Amino acid sequence: MTPGLLTSGLSAGSGGVVGVILGLVGGGGSILAVPLLTYVVGVSSPHVAIGTSALAVSVSAAGNLVPQWRAGNVKWRCAAAFSVAGVLGALAGSVAAKAVDGQSLLALFGVVMLVVGSLMLRKRRGDGDPEVRLTKANAPVLLPWLLGIGFAVGLFSGFFGIGGGFLIVPGLMLATSMPLPMAIGTSLVAVSAFGAATAASYAASGLIDWPLAGLFILGGVLGGLVGSRLGQRLAGRKRALTITFAGLVILVGLYVVARGALPLLGANT
Repeated sequence: MTPGLLTSGLSAGSGGVVGVILGLVGGGGSILAVPLLTYVVGVSSPHVAIGTSALAVSVSAAGNLVPQWRAGNVKWRCAAAFSVAGVLGALAGSVAAKAVDGQSLLALFGVVMLVVGSLMLRKRRGDGDPEVRLTKANAPVLLPWLLGIGFAVGLFSGFFGIGGGFLIVPGLMLATSMPLPMAIGTSLVAVSAFGAATAASYAASGLIDWPLAGLFILGGVLGGLVGSRLGQRLAGRKRALTITFAGLVILVGLYVVARGALPLLGANT
């Protein structure tokens, strides 16, 4: 079904908001995709909102991967091991999520937003070993960490239909001791893979609104260009921008928890 003019504009605009935020703070903005699709665009089914969001997140991450690759910030072998395990987790998580009531899922999603916002307030360490790579020699040490953390993060990502970059980045740093810039670049491989796996699972169940997804992605691309330029101008204030965005995520999370929980409370009275 082709969306109306207002719905099309709201979808593209919502994607633009996510794109601008991603360009400004470099990550985390995709967690706003589900609330925007649900409460701004008006997608009635939380499951359709999550499936559509997962597709948009995957495409966005794939697009942002190219400049990170050119900058030498992608550790492909580590990314491959992490992503293979994570895709299995994402598929399992998405199957589990589709069996959960939509309002309960929204309430849980709001709780996740509160946790993400709180984590974003913490400073990340940028040190590490830039020469780290997965080899036959260190595979017995690195591989169990990459596979274990990858599966766990993928499970979480698939259940909530989010990129999971806020967990993937520290997970890669914990598993391999790579520095922050390389963990961010490498995480985009996993975000793209997890989102694609989740989207495929939801698409198989008919739970993706393809026209809205296309408009959301288009808005995200344009918003990302704007956000990147603003980010360059405001580079010295990135910490302040991140704190401001974290506060926004927490506020939206409280709203989502309330909106998701109220129908459940009403059903139990």
